[in-house]
Amino acid sequence: MTKKENKKKPFTLFNNETGQSVELPVLMGTEGPDVLDIRNLYKDTGLFTYDPGYTSTASCNSAITFIDGNKGILHHRGYNIKDLANKSDFLEVCYLLLHGDLPSPEDKQKFENVIQRHTMVHEQLVNLYRGFRRDAHPMAIMVGVVGALSAFYHDSTDFSDINQRMIACHRLIAKIATIGAMAYKYSIGQPFVYPKNNLSYCENFLHMTFSVPTEDYIINPKISKAMDRFFILHADHEQNASTSTVRLAGSSGANPFACIAAGIASLWGPAHGGANEAVIKMLEEIGDISRIPEYINKAKDKNDDFRLMGFGHRVYKNYDPRADVMKITAHEVLKELNMEDDKLLKIAIELEKIALKDPYFIEKQLYPNVDFYSGIILKALGFPTSMFTVLFAIGRTVGWISQWKEMIEDPINKIGRPRQLYSGKKARQYEIVESREKKSIFQWLWKN
Repeated sequence: MTKKENKKKPFTLFNNETGQSVELPVLMGTEGPDVLDIRNLYKDTGLFTYDPGYTSTASCNSAITFIDGNKGILHHRGYNIKDLANKSDFLEVCYLLLHGDLPSPEDKQKFENVIQRHTMVHEQLVNLYRGFRRDAHPMAIMVGVVGALSAFYHDSTDFSDINQRMIACHRLIAKIATIGAMAYKYSIGQPFVYPKNNLSYCENFLHMTFSVPTEDYIINPKISKAMDRFFILHADHEQNASTSTVRLAGSSGANPFACIAAGIASLWGPAHGGANEAVIKMLEEIGDISRIPEYINKAKDKNDDFRLMGFGHRVYKNYDPRADVMKITAHEVLKELNMEDDKLLKIAIELEKIALKDPYFIEKQLYPNVDFYSGIILKALGFPTSMFTVLFAIGRTVGWISQWKEMIEDPINKIGRPRQLYSGKKARQYEIVESREKKSIFQWLWKN
């Protein structure tokens, strides 16, 4: 929806019991469905709307990302995701999401230089890493370290200042890759590797992640390109759970580092950022192509707990446009690494063929999504499954910070305050403890 509200003929609600009617403005976006403006609904009628998960509610006005799930469309600032993934690079997409347009050659060079100059993190953050157990999940480390950045960079937390706002954006995009690589190094007991300004964003990340002081690390351009595509395909995805979390935290005036830490915590949930890890576990459980029919039948059985991971999407009711790019990239990576006979990839391809032809999956619109192939790529590159969501967070940080920046600059921005349908007890009298009856709800505690 554009910042200027475009209105259509209002929608009239009529209450048959009271005879009351109310007109709700209908707002039009540049693409997508029109929306009912219910901002004055409670004031005019005394009623709220009920929408668990906000699946039918537009929570904000945004010009960053457009998704048409029925047609399988994903656009960033009007550009098709496939064009961006195949023709652009990650930092160019970062510039696009932050500023609204693709950069000129001069602006692109300046932006890359700015990001390169911010890749190092404060040396005292090393002590923060050492405070974690070695077996700590990398996402737990990410939440803690990113949240702590506001304690080290006081000069970019006053986001009412446009200069501080942009410095915070640049710092987060630059440092998140360093922080993620350090989380990996710490988890495996290897020394941290400092960033190099002569490397591209993805080359730098691979260098910090996989190089060791004892030998030179040779960067494979095809692997770097695959990493670049992965980050592009995960850069933003409209108002998902983690992005909404960032916006809600930011609406209170929280500093941007704390907001991104909140987004990382939300992404960590297995229903959100952990799906590609679940795909790998599923493929390993299937184990062999010959067992695919057995697992297809298990997926159809309502009484079976097995779920076909990597198929279907909350938004897409068509083929996920990101999955096409990931599928091609998976083949390129495995060929480059001489892993074309990879057992998991063969299972994945056969599983996709069967599922796309099976009437059950067609009827339920269970098409492969981006997670179906991304997990295979990350595993082939040598990342442990515990790092999969960290990589997602690195790519998504630019989307989070762009959405946060857009919200801060929106003149109608308000602190988030969802309402509820209360179903608890009505007002009742307080009883002193001696007169209360014994309840059985905690009896199991006393037995243990």
